[in-house]
Amino acid sequence: MIRNPILPGFNPDPSICRVGDDYYIATSTFEWFPGVQIHHSRDLANWTLVARPLNRAALLDMRGNPDSGGIWAPCLSHADGKFWLVYTDVKRLEGDWKDAHNYITTCDTIDGDWTDPWYINSSGFDPSLFHDDDGRKWFVNMQWNHRWAGSGVNPANDRFDGILLQEWTPDRGLFGPVTNIYPGTDRGLTEAPHLFRRNGWYYLTTAEGGTGYDHAVTLSRSRQIDGPYEDHPDKHVITTQGATDHPIQRAGHGQYVESPDGTAWHTYLMGRPVMHDGKPFCATGRETGIARCVWRDDWLYLENGGLLPSATVDHSADSTPRVALAYDRFDSLPPEFQWLRSPNPDRLFRCADGALILTGRESIGSWFEQSLVARRQEDQAYDAATTVDFTPTVYQQGAGLITYYNRHKFHGAFVTCEDGQRCLTLISCNGDWPAGHLDHPIAPVPIPDGPVTLSVQVNGAAQQFYYDMGDGPQKLGPARDASHVSDEGAQGEHASFTGAFVGMMAYDITGQGVEARFTRFAYTPRGV
Repeated sequence: MIRNPILPGFNPDPSICRVGDDYYIATSTFEWFPGVQIHHSRDLANWTLVARPLNRAALLDMRGNPDSGGIWAPCLSHADGKFWLVYTDVKRLEGDWKDAHNYITTCDTIDGDWTDPWYINSSGFDPSLFHDDDGRKWFVNMQWNHRWAGSGVNPANDRFDGILLQEWTPDRGLFGPVTNIYPGTDRGLTEAPHLFRRNGWYYLTTAEGGTGYDHAVTLSRSRQIDGPYEDHPDKHVITTQGATDHPIQRAGHGQYVESPDGTAWHTYLMGRPVMHDGKPFCATGRETGIARCVWRDDWLYLENGGLLPSATVDHSADSTPRVALAYDRFDSLPPEFQWLRSPNPDRLFRCADGALILTGRESIGSWFEQSLVARRQEDQAYDAATTVDFTPTVYQQGAGLITYYNRHKFHGAFVTCEDGQRCLTLISCNGDWPAGHLDHPIAPVPIPDGPVTLSVQVNGAAQQFYYDMGDGPQKLGPARDASHVSDEGAQGEHASFTGAFVGMMAYDITGQGVEARFTRFAYTPRGV
């Protein structure tokens, strides 16, 4: 049995491709570096992280990118004996304008060194590359419209101004006519185009309704690649809009794939909401699910009927449960960890003598250079712990354990210094700007020199920090509201497209680069 999500935690916008018996899924990473996560599977139930291809400055430099900017909706494909990856680097998010730069890179192997990219265009985001049967390649992306109301092709939301198609080759770049092939349906917010071909039809999968609770997978078809495209009889193949009691919510944005025996599958973005104060929030962010489908009259439908994807799918393979991961030494950075924005990790951290050493850089709110190394929250309830040895000299220096969504949504337990005394403090920020502000919920707690173990227990909307100097764990301050560290946060999910992380951080806003030594990290799911 396949259990959804197949990629738990922040793994949105799944682009899937098959090469022989091997399946690969690429997902968005936004401001987290290295860019794009690629997982591999042979049974569709169990997936292993095999690559983060955008791992050097020539491919990606996100210093200065806003929260939830960076890498949006990659497209992974295989043709001509190599892998092709299309990706967007979003430099501006809020307001009428978007600066969304689209690129293509290739590699002979999924885990090799990817080529320096071709720059393609900046007319919109969520691009994909379609390799037609005749060898021609077509670049597809949504078109962003910054103009006045009523100036676009889709009256439901004219910012999303249709799906553009243009031919592309590595030698010539984009050439030939630019055709707006699809305006979208009355659901609006039409994005994430993927083309595929079957039985003489061109099929166009798009995501509509935004990435929240009205999200949907929309399907249309045409005999010609440039249209006109007719909509599916049900308009959508997958959506959970209105099904508030369903365990899966926010279903949309995915891609079609066939297994070697011809079985039809479709990936989709999903969320697993938890209720808090009468409102849902997705503690584990936007995740990846998969559904088995069937064809009828050359239209794709969910095998189980209707539009709601199933939390479990009968299959020949079984999803293995998640397990605790603990590191008592750091000879290298564990594979599940990432950092923010910078292509120069040597300025942020290094592994030496079994320790992860973070060099204190800019503040928690920086968009440029933060020493924050963290892993995804994959479970609605978990424990995490780290041991840090740190000797600050002023209150502008700190190091510790943090649960982090973005610069306005986090909670952290830090070793710092007040009036010459080493101490512990809690720092929180409880919502999106401009309502979000720093909260110091406790007076500093003096502690002696030496390593201290900091831990956090998260259970749905509650999280509690602890500290241990060798005589057993002690509570550090009151419980924090974990629902703030989520897509929905305190003010709703607008412009919050990533997910919750937990990890280690050091800051030094004196600019002196004081170092913090971390010798242990553990993440333990609870209630799985």
